[in-house]
Amino acid sequence: MEILIDTHIFLWLATSPEKLSKKHLALLQARKNKLHLSAMSIAELMIKQSIGQIEIQFDILKACEAMEINLLDFDAASAMKLGTLPMHHKDPFDRMLIAQAIAHGMTFCTVDRKMELYIDEGLELLS
Repeated sequence: MEILIDTHIFLWLATSPEKLSKKHLALLQARKNKLHLSAMSIAELMIKQSIGQIEIQFDILKACEAMEINLLDFDAASAMKLGTLPMHHKDPFDRMLIAQAIAHGMTFCTVDRKMELYIDEGLELLS
């Protein structure tokens, strides 16, 4: 399974895996599944760090490499998908991740229940 992980899922996986449910952790650690982190998640983390909302005390790129998480660039197909998504969720980073998961046919791993509103748009959730 191709899994796009939400920003908070990445942080928990990297720093506090005990915050993940046993189900999520098992699926994220299963060798048969391929994990992806969006460049938009990295942008979100860097913006939040630059304005003092969070402090990242590790190298995100090295952590992805160590955890065998693939980096996913935000592409034109994902950007085009944004134009057809209803405004169920106003956070622009979340909307970009939703569009990216749908455009690339990936399962989206999150604990954000608002994402369920996008199932009718083709979003497959790991919840």
